Amino acid sequence: MSFEVIIPFLQPIQPLLESATISEIMVNPDGTVWIEEGNDIRQLSDIQFDDGALETGLEVIANRFGKKLDADSPILNLRLPDGSRLAAMIPPVVNPRPLMTIRKFTARDFTLADLIRGGMLTGEQAVMLTDAVREGRNILIAGSTGSGKSTLLGVLADAIPEHERILLIEDTAELHIRKPHVVSAESQTDTHHSQITFDTLLRAVLRHRPDRIIVGEVRGPEARTLLDAMNTGHRGTLATIHASSATEALHRMGTLALRGDSHADAHRIQEEVERCLNLVVYVARIAGKRLVRKIHEIVREGSHV
Repeated sequence: MSFEVIIPFLQPIQPLLESATISEIMVNPDGTVWIEEGNDIRQLSDIQFDDGALETGLEVIANRFGKKLDADSPILNLRLPDGSRLAAMIPPVVNPRPLMTIRKFTARDFTLADLIRGGMLTGEQAVMLTDAVREGRNILIAGSTGSGKSTLLGVLADAIPEHERILLIEDTAELHIRKPHVVSAESQTDTHHSQITFDTLLRAVLRHRPDRIIVGEVRGPEARTLLDAMNTGHRGTLATIHASSATEALHRMGTLALRGDSHADAHRIQEEVERCLNLVVYVARIAGKRLVRKIHEIVREGSHV
């Protein structure tokens, strides 16, 4: 069972962990327990943890996965064996009790046809995006938390040719890429080991002959390194970014790149972002339904892309 490793420490929510229909479990600092099931988010008033039990359990779980969780390192993010993600924070960051969210991995077997049937995108959009992936265009998928960015990225990666070497980097590993030649790397910034930042990891990955680079989420100065990679011939990059529109995604990419190159001109960086990227796909969650709201194609003068 995928959750066997954590169930002994999270007994009150064991039935939720084992449910095939619950996609998200949220335990708030006030002790309330909430779930997402289908398109519905609701509180379960009959489930609660004893005082101190959740924090103790989370500390043990963190240790089992080689992570730290204490007053000096109060934020935890980890991937469970089945690909589900556990995120937690403990006092003093939150009070009076821990905050924990478990996003259960339910998208592993999703296909493009599933997303079309579910209304996330149209058949025409699906053809456009899969053609773009096969052709090696650089695609940035933007949206808010829970909008379906990772789900869409994982499904679009199915269009990558089988012979290509894919290097996947994430902060907390959760993507499952169904290709034969995938190398997955995870940054190490909240563990007992040496601190390996996302940017350091991306720089290292570029030395290992990637045909494709997939970035789980661009969120810091690694944006500068990613732009450099795209500028020097690494085509077919897939990445996600938090943003509220396609236009904002481009601006955010530029802002993050400036963090890695403080002496650069902001206007020049923004031009570089638009020169490197080919498509920005904006996904949103509306009334509980995830859908592609816009595909922004960056057309450059003298080019069909």
